[in-house]
Amino acid sequence: MGKAPLKRLPELEHTPANCHAREMLARVGDKWSVYVIHVLGDAGTLRFNELRSRVAGISQRMLTVTLRGMERDGLVTRTVYPEVPPRVEYALTRLGRTLRQLVRGLVEWSGAHLTEVDAARAAYDARNRRPVKSVPIVRSAPPLRARPARVAV
Repeated sequence: MGKAPLKRLPELEHTPANCHAREMLARVGDKWSVYVIHVLGDAGTLRFNELRSRVAGISQRMLTVTLRGMERDGLVTRTVYPEVPPRVEYALTRLGRTLRQLVRGLVEWSGAHLTEVDAARAAYDARNRRPVKSVPIVRSAPPLRARPARVAV
């Protein structure tokens, strides 16, 4: 008797119709996009370095890559002002602001459940902690052996 094949939800099947939906889930599920959406949603319009300083831990390169992808997806606008040095500002588009509403819900959920998550992590760590092997402390190192001299033939 064989197992019946797992039935996937239609929206999770990789088809031409939902391919773009999977791409968008990857976009909003990446490490930085949600953070950038949250910061721009709170601040409005920011220059690149202002945004970088508010997104803790992001490198200049990663912020550039993230913003380019978000601009391509229609979530962020990039405005360049012809000044010296050039001034570049980023803001959420109308589409990005609709996503911001969902991100705000995630942020609120996270804040409301931090203590529960911390408790679950502590319980998991306690259940899965491996005993630490004790390593003997060597008080003195053994004497170094001299290399044998090479004999010329």
